[in-house]
Amino acid sequence: MYIYHLRLFDRFHRLVASFAVLGDEDADWRPYQFGYHLWGCEIGFKFPIVKLLDLKERWAFLETSRNPFAKVVMAHLLAQETRQTPENRFEWKLSLVKGLYDQGFRREDLLELFRFIDWLLALPEDLERRFDEEITHYEEEKQMTYITSVERIGIQKGIQQGRLQNAQEAVLDALEARFAMVSSAIVGAIHEIEDLSLLKHLLKQAITVDSLSAFEETLNGNR
Repeated sequence: MYIYHLRLFDRFHRLVASFAVLGDEDADWRPYQFGYHLWGCEIGFKFPIVKLLDLKERWAFLETSRNPFAKVVMAHLLAQETRQTPENRFEWKLSLVKGLYDQGFRREDLLELFRFIDWLLALPEDLERRFDEEITHYEEEKQMTYITSVERIGIQKGIQQGRLQNAQEAVLDALEARFAMVSSAIVGAIHEIEDLSLLKHLLKQAITVDSLSAFEETLNGNR
């Protein structure tokens, strides 16, 4: 938080306000400050936080709100809650998407929210087929064909591509944060990787290795 704040201030020469949205599952983890002192020099940085876990207590409000971010928060909380229960996730996902229709979101907004919900509440293949069938039937009942089967296929491909890009950028961001300069050879090699499990492994390495050369050895050993 401190580094991002400082870099924004340095880059744009404007006053910066930093806010943290905490999406973890630890109710007691609430970092709100950073600081240190050394040889008479002292740094202190505080920032406001929002803990998404707290919003579980306001579920009824989230359900009735027409603010798109309310649906984003619901999807996030449900993704955590149903991680080990795909049938429950299926029911909640169906309910959440139907709610988008019932609350009268514009087609463009509904599509964007659907993409996010579909990505966050991923289902096993058999339940995904059931979900598509249910939504198609629901659209026919409502006479609101917002998301065609062709669009769903495109959304799924986009989600997969987005996951890869996000994972690649996460590895590079970690390297840049720790070692500042990253060679074009490493950047190119990371962008060529299309294995999510390998990218996850490389992200852990980027966070923990002692040097950029050590990371490069790991990278070359997995290509």
